[in-house]
Amino acid sequence: LSFLNIEPPKPVLLPTMVFKDDEGLDICRTDTTPIIRYLEELYKEKSVIPPSPVLSFLNYLLEDFADEWTTKYMFHYRWYFNEDADNAKKMLVLQHKIDIDDESMNQFGDIIADRQINRLWVVGSNDDTAKLIDQSYKRYLSLMENHLKFLPFMFGQRPSSSDFGLYGQLTQLVGFDPTPRNIAYKQSPRTVSWVNIMSDLSGLHDSGGIGEFFGVKSNEAKNKNKLNYFKDNNYGWLDTDNIPNSLIEIFNEVGKVYIPCLIANANAYKNGDDVWETSIDGEIWKQKTFPYQVKCLNWIKDEFNKLSPDDKKIILNLISGSGCEKILN
Repeated sequence: LSFLNIEPPKPVLLPTMVFKDDEGLDICRTDTTPIIRYLEELYKEKSVIPPSPVLSFLNYLLEDFADEWTTKYMFHYRWYFNEDADNAKKMLVLQHKIDIDDESMNQFGDIIADRQINRLWVVGSNDDTAKLIDQSYKRYLSLMENHLKFLPFMFGQRPSSSDFGLYGQLTQLVGFDPTPRNIAYKQSPRTVSWVNIMSDLSGLHDSGGIGEFFGVKSNEAKNKNKLNYFKDNNYGWLDTDNIPNSLIEIFNEVGKVYIPCLIANANAYKNGDDVWETSIDGEIWKQKTFPYQVKCLNWIKDEFNKLSPDDKKIILNLISGSGCEKILN
């Protein structure tokens, strides 16, 4: 950005995208959640935010879980196990320079691995929490496998921003790192296939495929299996009166593991503690305090407080007993 004379965002995160402001000047935006909301303003068709306030909030909460908790799966599996770390330190170097010599590849790979392995404790990955992370990942895969039996995406027949959040971490978990990849292929073939589908959604229609699949022809008579490509932003989403149990069960996992993390982190930040620990799913979890995740918690609360009393009541009824309700007040 400095070479382009563009002021970098604060903080500097990945991804960072460059846009034009109202005066035609280059500006940077960072962090996937606000970037997606900004893109929603620029491109009105094929929205990834459900129009229903209830679904929109649930989508926001699930997207945050994807961004902040499932990344723990990825970071843990990549750097905790020797096989995965050896794979990552080699492949990450080669993806930057395929024709690098072996000696340099090993040298740079060791530098990357040492840095990342020494940061495992920052995200909470250690000998004490390894079992909890592994169990949560396996439960999450089972929940995805069950949900994808009924719906192709989290909130209906079309992808939401939370789908893309989950997809981002899963590309690595099922496609890059050996240990979580082997687990996923054995435990949730639908999730593995879903990641491949998510990689290219051009031509997605409401008959469950890309293009003219499954005997559906786009030139058939009007109102007879005519394909809908989701240009209408109100089409293809779940009905709030008919949210499946398979989705509610995913929020049970959010409440079981991620919400206690958010609460404990916020309390530690308020008290000025650099490190905190709490009980998550009956196990001790200990990690560094993250100011950013305090913001995440406050943003979730802000989204909830924007809702009408009736919509708040619907959401609280849906997630009652999951643990997610503990941060909504």
